[in-house]
Amino acid sequence: MRKDLANYLKESEILAGCGLGEFDVNRLAYQVEKVFLNEYLSGLVGDIEEVMGISPALEWRDILASGAEIIVRALNADSASIRLYDPDTGDMVSFGAYEIPEDIRMKTIPMDDSVAGIVVRTGKSYLVPNISMEPRYHNKDISLRLGLNSLIAVPLRIPKFFDTETEILGTLQIYYKTNDRVFDPLEVTYAEVLARRISYVVARKRIIDLYQMNLYKEKLVEKIFLKLSNREGIKMKELFRHMVPELVGILPIHSCALFSVSKDGATAWLETSYPENGGKGESGHSFGIHDHPYMEALVKGDWKMVDTENERIDPLYVLIKNPKESCLSNEELAAYMSENRLNSAIVIPLQAGGMLRYFMTFYTAEMRQAFTAREIELLTFFGKEIMKALRMERLDDILHDLKNPAIAMGGFARRAMRLLTGDNPEANIAKIAQAIEIIIEETDRIQSLATSSAIEGRERSVNVGETLRKRFSINIEAVRRRGRRDIILEAGEIEDGIHVHCVPFDLERSIDNLLANATDAVPGDGGVVSASCRRADSNAVLEVRNTGHIDDERIAAIMSGEVTGRGLNIVLRFARSVGGSLDVRRDGGTTVMTMTFPVYSP
Repeated sequence: MRKDLANYLKESEILAGCGLGEFDVNRLAYQVEKVFLNEYLSGLVGDIEEVMGISPALEWRDILASGAEIIVRALNADSASIRLYDPDTGDMVSFGAYEIPEDIRMKTIPMDDSVAGIVVRTGKSYLVPNISMEPRYHNKDISLRLGLNSLIAVPLRIPKFFDTETEILGTLQIYYKTNDRVFDPLEVTYAEVLARRISYVVARKRIIDLYQMNLYKEKLVEKIFLKLSNREGIKMKELFRHMVPELVGILPIHSCALFSVSKDGATAWLETSYPENGGKGESGHSFGIHDHPYMEALVKGDWKMVDTENERIDPLYVLIKNPKESCLSNEELAAYMSENRLNSAIVIPLQAGGMLRYFMTFYTAEMRQAFTAREIELLTFFGKEIMKALRMERLDDILHDLKNPAIAMGGFARRAMRLLTGDNPEANIAKIAQAIEIIIEETDRIQSLATSSAIEGRERSVNVGETLRKRFSINIEAVRRRGRRDIILEAGEIEDGIHVHCVPFDLERSIDNLLANATDAVPGDGGVVSASCRRADSNAVLEVRNTGHIDDERIAAIMSGEVTGRGLNIVLRFARSVGGSLDVRRDGGTTVMTMTFPVYSP
């Protein structure tokens, strides 16, 4: 290097008229290298090490702010600010500052015709010797009020790791109080080198975040497998409450809730919450979608990208930053969050088959202005695992519902065979045909159960009384095949002409499960199971009674939707899907289950 510097000095026009000999030029080159360059490079190395020593455990904003502070001190500047490009809005977004109050800065500035935008587009530094004379600078009043008159804007670039990602681009603007400042090219290079090291720290943070994300996902999947090994099978509500504590350990979540949405998008039900009964009401509590703007925004799904001081609407989530002022909030949500000292809520939609079927709401004590892409990914992954659990639960439900038709088919097949091989089969042709017809119908039902996901949504008008009579006769055979000769099944009053609009086999499943549940609840010394249906104003009332006592705790669990048995869960889901309800009560020594739902008038 000394030879190159000496040759440069010999050829320099500045030294040409000084009459320095070769010895003096070489000595000058030696002194410059030994003193100036050594100290300069030592300072640069020290500043680089300080930047790279920033903890990747910090949040992005804090990493960038710490890097800006180091660069300001290294360049003897006065302050600095960071802006990142938001590809969703096309604006340059404020993302932290050093020695500049964040609340007085413009939150966003346009990408076009701005200093920050030029740096992002060209990937090169931009010098502003006099801010007041720079037409592309949009924040003159605030800068001049702070006494900042010139700046260097250097590019920030954080590379992508996957093809599905995009690079994160931005600018670091370093301010000086000096007016009409002449910037040294070496000074600009110094700033660019340090800015690249900041990008390195952020990239390292992303790698660590990815590693931690994968660890969390593995832990989540492991918990699901542990639940699957349980003989009782998997239940979505239980899994939700089991997994949320793992999520709370990573994100600052105070509470959360899972809601289901009716097929017509008019009603939402609280499925479960964490902590249990954590202030959002009991499971099964229903909400009118139109009464809750943030729910309505999710269901409509036709919103444009919006980011204001009170809310952010994104295709992947809805963030309520200020529940008291947000147009997406309402009195109920604001009261709940105020009572629990919560300041932000984020809502994650969960779709199935292109339809919004569920959504999750997470509440935080922090006043969050945004969630990082990794945090959204984590919450979305959590939601997808919950949806998987729901599919597994439905599979378990189907296996559970195969029991009764399979038992009944065996019984009717044996009856038909007995009549066929009897002394006078011709006299029993009608009974044999009836048994075979039931076997065919139950075979079709089993096929429907096996392909239940394919027939979802095929609703029509269904005669409740006719369906109840069929299911009651089939369940009589199922009870006989189980060997419960001590149980008497009696059909009560079944009113005709009552219709409900639903998937037929969903109603059949619900009746089967009500009857099976009632049969199982009959004491060992025997009793009676009866079923009836009637019309009450604009509602159909389907009632199943059984001999046996039910305690208050069990009644409370059923009424709150916290039932443990699969059969009643299936009944509850059906009742809600058609806008109805399930009630349970004691009547002397009898337990009465009542399913109520709106009558359908074509």
